[in-house]
Amino acid sequence: MSRLEQGHLEQSAPDTPRAGFVLGLDVGSSVIRCHVYDRAARIRGSGAQKVKNLYPHPGWVEHDPDVLWVQFVAVIKEAVKAAGIQMNEIVGLGISTQRGTFITWNKKTGNHFHNFISWQDLRALELVKSWNNSFLMKVVHSSCRLLHFFTRSRRLLAASLFTFTTQHTSLRLAWILQNLAEVQKAVEEGNCCFGTLDTWLLYKLTKGSEYATDFSNASTTGLFDPFKMCWSGVITSLLSIPLSLLPPVKDTSHNFGTVDEEIFGVPIPIVALVADQQSAMFGECCFQTGDVKLTMGTGTFLNINTGNNPQHTAGGFYPLIGWKIGQEVVCLAEGNAGDTGTAINWAQQLDLFTEAAETEKMAESLEDSEGVYFVPSFSGLQAPLNDPCACASFMGLKPSTSKHHLVRAILESIAFRNKQLYELMQKEIHIPVTKIRADGGVCKNGFIMQMTSDLINEDIDRPVHVDMSCLGAASLAGLAVGFWADKEELKQLRQSEIVFKPQKKWQDYEMSMENWVKAVRRSMHWYNKM
Repeated sequence: MSRLEQGHLEQSAPDTPRAGFVLGLDVGSSVIRCHVYDRAARIRGSGAQKVKNLYPHPGWVEHDPDVLWVQFVAVIKEAVKAAGIQMNEIVGLGISTQRGTFITWNKKTGNHFHNFISWQDLRALELVKSWNNSFLMKVVHSSCRLLHFFTRSRRLLAASLFTFTTQHTSLRLAWILQNLAEVQKAVEEGNCCFGTLDTWLLYKLTKGSEYATDFSNASTTGLFDPFKMCWSGVITSLLSIPLSLLPPVKDTSHNFGTVDEEIFGVPIPIVALVADQQSAMFGECCFQTGDVKLTMGTGTFLNINTGNNPQHTAGGFYPLIGWKIGQEVVCLAEGNAGDTGTAINWAQQLDLFTEAAETEKMAESLEDSEGVYFVPSFSGLQAPLNDPCACASFMGLKPSTSKHHLVRAILESIAFRNKQLYELMQKEIHIPVTKIRADGGVCKNGFIMQMTSDLINEDIDRPVHVDMSCLGAASLAGLAVGFWADKEELKQLRQSEIVFKPQKKWQDYEMSMENWVKAVRRSMHWYNKM
């Protein structure tokens, strides 16, 4: 058996040179990015392309798989060329992907039945509402509550709190099965493959010879039982989704096969598949129970390491598998806000500024937002509000309102949402916070970072490079091939740029946040009223 075939590999001997480079690739909601890393975890070359979202109907969000594939291959070639190295020097590839975005395709031909359905897509909204309000869900919740009272089973407690969201793959997949006859027919004939982005990319890279996902990606679909570490037979049967449709689940750091030689000229080992937020958590070296990661990218994702215990909360923190490497299973609890970078990009498209970097100075040029508040809710409001029918809005506009006030209100809204998520985490997850690390493009904004540090009254560490999903995928790949010895070595390589420390007291923000919360309440249930 080769070293690669052993899944998670033994460490290299100290005197063995670990030559070559690893690739960390992240397929995000707005950018596909690839970095070439050397043994010091330095970026030697990069490639990036923007992801184009398609909006075929109001609320629908899709990606064209053919375009995505061409971009994926191009970004890898671009990064390797920029690094000035040869493809045969790549010893391992780690792939991080946006979660919940999925596709189905023909098992025989490999042709897809539809575009990728994005995690931001709202086509299953009515299904989500009808299921969450259904008599059956009420029976499930009350039965599990009663059984939990007698058994104190954490799994039954989680089941009593479980609700569907539009971000879960589950009901969007159910929608596809109900509405696309071609997919229904393929499922009946046993000729349908389903996969989140990682599964599809693995299938494409290996020319159809490998079909799998990993635990981190599986746990985000709403179809997985993190307590039993397998696909949930209960949820799949409820939604009439055949278990046979779902791919095998493998370790996060694992030998998934090799890239077909025709694609890059050489076979490259694919040794990590990981969901983007879990990858960022790993890249930030948040390895200990109580470590917290705050990612601000397209959306905001607040994750806490809960050790080997999945934790589900009433307010909307969701249990996930962070990663599984051999016998090690690390669980996370996650709360998120859907519109962070989205709100900044929207403001940029309105010509409120030219470059996102300008927004920090624009906000700091004012004493306050002059009573203007923004509700960041293009895709509804997630935890702790959990209202998919909320609308995005500005409130408190006056004749004196300038674009600077609008920009400051947008940045403040991101910090206020961070505060809401952090408060909910503290209230519902009884694990002391050990450290907080930030990443994602929006964390480059010093105004948001400082305001968040003030609001939660905690230090927040921002790394030199904020593309943590790429680094996490590369780190997992590097561990699999012995490129890095262990997680202790990764901790030594991590580079911190700045630690934001609280400078103002909560009282300085209290009135503003109260008014912002009022604005949020007035934006809620908007689409129910129309």
